[in-house]
Amino acid sequence: MMLRKKCRAAGVLAMMVVVSGTFAQKADREALQKIRKEGFENSQVETIAHRITDVSGSRLTNSPGFQRAAGWAVGQLTGWGLQNARLEEWGEFGNGWQFEKSYLAMTEPYYMPFIAVPKAWTGSTQGLISGEAVVVELNSDDDFGKYTGKLRDKIVLVKGEDFDAGPTFRPDAVRYTAEDLEKLTNSETFGGQRFTPEMLERYRQMRNFRAKVDSFLVAEGIRLELIRRNGRHGTLFTSNGALYLAGAQEAGPAFELSNEHAGLVERLYKGGTPVTLEAEVKTRFFRDHTKAANVIAEIPGSDRRLREEIVMLGAHLDSWHGATGATDNAAGCIVMLEAVRILQAAGLKPKRTVRIALWSGEEQGIHGSENYVKRNLGDAATMKLHPDHDKFSAYYNIDNGTGRIRGVYLQGNEAVRPIFKKWLEPFADIIDNPTLTSRPTGGTDHLSFDAVGLPGFQFIQDGVEYGSRTHHTNQDLYERLVMDDLKQMAVVVAAFVYNTAQMEEKIPRKELPKAGRR
Repeated sequence: MMLRKKCRAAGVLAMMVVVSGTFAQKADREALQKIRKEGFENSQVETIAHRITDVSGSRLTNSPGFQRAAGWAVGQLTGWGLQNARLEEWGEFGNGWQFEKSYLAMTEPYYMPFIAVPKAWTGSTQGLISGEAVVVELNSDDDFGKYTGKLRDKIVLVKGEDFDAGPTFRPDAVRYTAEDLEKLTNSETFGGQRFTPEMLERYRQMRNFRAKVDSFLVAEGIRLELIRRNGRHGTLFTSNGALYLAGAQEAGPAFELSNEHAGLVERLYKGGTPVTLEAEVKTRFFRDHTKAANVIAEIPGSDRRLREEIVMLGAHLDSWHGATGATDNAAGCIVMLEAVRILQAAGLKPKRTVRIALWSGEEQGIHGSENYVKRNLGDAATMKLHPDHDKFSAYYNIDNGTGRIRGVYLQGNEAVRPIFKKWLEPFADIIDNPTLTSRPTGGTDHLSFDAVGLPGFQFIQDGVEYGSRTHHTNQDLYERLVMDDLKQMAVVVAAFVYNTAQMEEKIPRKELPKAGRR
């Protein structure tokens, strides 16, 4: 009798498990249908894009443009019903900065307006200036002596690398082919990491030498510095600017100049034709408040057992200043804001707490996310972990432009492959050749979480014009956004976040890294 009762009980339990699993599967399908309906039929991506780019403008950290965008985001998140929407300070950043007037033209041997952008965190000219242009080569410490005492009152073009400005014979906008994605899946070297340790070290050396060049030119009494930048067809790639730290010596006025116009000046100068330029740049520093903040807000978890656990999604809100930072990285912010809006508007109640973050200071070294992680989750330098480290499930990031999602970089976390594979299956109609690659990708905010052993993921995105036309350029404007791609991304991200919030267990983790990793 006891054996029969046990068999009946086991049978009932098995049926309950099957019924429970079937119900959960049904519920997930219903949630996904709601997400898709809201995301594709009631999308707000164009409105969000307009507010972050057109209305807010460029968004250097601690600049008025950043504050406009961040303030709007806090208000909008509150309006959508998220809780604790706030600007959360993470620590010392440095001075805010913006330019308020910009003009550069050649007046001799003939008049021609130039495409140029004031270099970030540089000073102003004394009104409209005019002067002889000279070209100098400053590539090492040994070069400074050649120009000592010879540059006063000159407009100086610092000759750099000879960037190719000729025709490309290939499209600016590209999408991954099936062959590309196959290579991405199977090759550790395809595309490469955005930043390797060797690249970072070269970058640090270059930045330090550029600071020495700036200081030398200021000491020599030049009127204006010009810096040749990569790009073609009127596109100008801006770069890291002068020192922005509080108390840093103010750099003299400087323009980053289009590849073609710099080439024109260099050829005229080399050929013996005198070149006269006129210019005016007015810049403004904001030194009263040098601490920076991230935008944070939550959808509180609905499950008493799981609501203390966190699922995060985020993107960096700061941008460079040559345009309005549409694809880098308003696009990521648009997607993440739309994703939480979808979850709210669809009436879904995630079991875990969902937290959105719009980061600051990413362009200067992922400072906003790194300091958030250090304060709340753990210190990568020491691997001293905070209690919330154990309550964290996963972080999802968008920061590769406007291109639609094609899969996920797993960051070497093979345990999540079967989970993500299942989550991608319902999107076969909007994701061609969905791809999961174990190899890591770098250069953005998911690394702050990965550095302390937490699951942090960047989605694989079509490149579109990111490398050729928009990343850090004067053309990174609203028109470069592909709205249908943003809608697709927001739906996929909302589904991944919701699925993560509903899991019985947290997302699997890799082995805890050693201290000192960044």
